[in-house]
Amino acid sequence: MFNFILPILAIVSFIFFQIVKILKEYERGVVFRLGRLVGARGPGLILLIPGIERMERVDLRTRTWDIPSQDVITRDNVSVKVNAVLYYRVVDSSKAIVEVEDYVEATEQLAQTTMRSICGQAELDDLLAEREKLNEEIQRILDEQTDPWGIKVVTVELKHIDLPTEMQRAMAREAEAERDRRAKVINAEGEFQAAQKLSEAAAIIAKHPRALQLRYFETLTEMAQENESITIFPLPADFVQPFTARDEKDGE
Repeated sequence: MFNFILPILAIVSFIFFQIVKILKEYERGVVFRLGRLVGARGPGLILLIPGIERMERVDLRTRTWDIPSQDVITRDNVSVKVNAVLYYRVVDSSKAIVEVEDYVEATEQLAQTTMRSICGQAELDDLLAEREKLNEEIQRILDEQTDPWGIKVVTVELKHIDLPTEMQRAMAREAEAERDRRAKVINAEGEFQAAQKLSEAAAIIAKHPRALQLRYFETLTEMAQENESITIFPLPADFVQPFTARDEKDGE
């Protein structure tokens, strides 16, 4: 009796699992009836007609794929290695199954070729400085091409751009030269502004000669505050001129 019931239970269990399918919240089941698309079902409990209906599970969660490093030659003939990360998800499960054989492989291969193409059209400076713009361009092109497959490309982010050692050294020398140039320009601007101020001060002193004597007394005061054993006082010619004039008159 037991040997008779066991095969029946096995058959009933097999048929039950063929009929009853449970889909999670982030899953959809694309159902085919005798080879024809019926539509997407789920989530939750769904029932299939055994032998007539077949189901393909599709995950609707966002997928993350690390695009391997790709050899890229930029528009200014510099060889670099670029890698990125791709975020995409299925928005139409029926199209993802019907329109393309393997939507995961197709999307990832398309992402590699698109990244090489876009990065190859840019110059090295743009590749380094305008990474956000390139990310948006790659994402836009991928989104347009994967839309018939029911795929939404959420974002593409360039991660690393590896330069040859010779190019890194050349860029370091260029950056150092640029810093030296800026330092010289700032120094020259400082000298120019100082010369302007001295010229304006000279013009004021020329109009008011007594201002020079006041400045002279200020200098003497500053020198007197320093602890020096010997102090030399310079005398302007205006101070000496009255005495020399009197000596000349006495001599006459």
